[in-house]
Amino acid sequence: MWKQQTCYYSDFTAKHLETKAKEDKYTEELSRTDVVAYKSPLLQIRDAALETDSQMSIDLDAVAEFSALEEISDKEAVAISVPSALPPASTLLRDYVDKSETLTKLVQLGVNLWKLEQRPNVGSMLLRIDFNTDVAPRLLFFKEIGVEDSQLGYIITYNPFILTESLENLQARVNYLKSKKFSSENVASMVSKAPYLLNFSVKRLDNRLGFYQQQLSLSASKTRDIITRLPRLLCGSLEPVKENLKVCEIEFGFKKNEIQHIVIAVPKVLTANKRKLTQIFDFLHNTMKVPHHLIAKFPQVLNTKYLRVRERHLFLQYLGKDQYDPTQPNYISLDRLASLPDETFCTELASATLEDFCLFQKTL
Repeated sequence: MWKQQTCYYSDFTAKHLETKAKEDKYTEELSRTDVVAYKSPLLQIRDAALETDSQMSIDLDAVAEFSALEEISDKEAVAISVPSALPPASTLLRDYVDKSETLTKLVQLGVNLWKLEQRPNVGSMLLRIDFNTDVAPRLLFFKEIGVEDSQLGYIITYNPFILTESLENLQARVNYLKSKKFSSENVASMVSKAPYLLNFSVKRLDNRLGFYQQQLSLSASKTRDIITRLPRLLCGSLEPVKENLKVCEIEFGFKKNEIQHIVIAVPKVLTANKRKLTQIFDFLHNTMKVPHHLIAKFPQVLNTKYLRVRERHLFLQYLGKDQYDPTQPNYISLDRLASLPDETFCTELASATLEDFCLFQKTL
């Protein structure tokens, strides 16, 4: 009798559990189909726990946060993850344009945000400054010294740190340049060509002007002329300049007065790549047999692409017209050799067609 009751109780329990499981399954399926928009994090934890092979229960105490009064070990302290107070929504400045008046106005000025975000700390700096208090006064300053509106975007793109310079310092540097007889038009042109110019102190600007005047034995007006045409001479390092001057004198063999003439005519020689400068001089002097005084007379050739000079000389040599001595007939000046367009070079110097020159270039 006791065994029959036990069996009956076991069968009843099994049926009850089976019915309960079916109800749970139906409830779970119903929740999956009907409640799609929101799923509680607790349900996610429960589902994840049910899927594990171990079927272990979740220990809620294990995920509790540390109490402010609870002592923890150094290892536990290091393991704590502290989120930043203001996590960035994006690393791209364009994603902040709609939220930042400063960025919006800078884009309207023509500032290239893509170039700015490639540089460290510039993006965060632009997001911190205020357009009305930080940017607008400096834009007005540029306008007052004569910078064209079309140049404002270019200046800020290449030198965004000009927006953090004080107006007093900017005005002091402009006043110094004008005291050295640079005209207002020249100052505006120099700032547009060399956006970093006004970031340098008056002392540095004065030292640079003195260096070029003394090193090249130039008059004040000649120094101003060189700096006006290539104002980045005041911004960059002096080491490449010193090296190029030594190369021209020691390696190339130019006299000091020839170097002076070359620099006055082509200031870019001072900052030219040493390898390229050596390559073009070597070809002119050692291959084309052009003497120093003729190179100094037409220094623009030193600023010409090596391939252009080489191809034209070889074409003239092929035609028997490579004559660079002004005392001989059919003389061809270096200036015309380097500066004329291809078609004009062919018709006036080579007495050939452009098609002939193009076919010859393919043989090189």
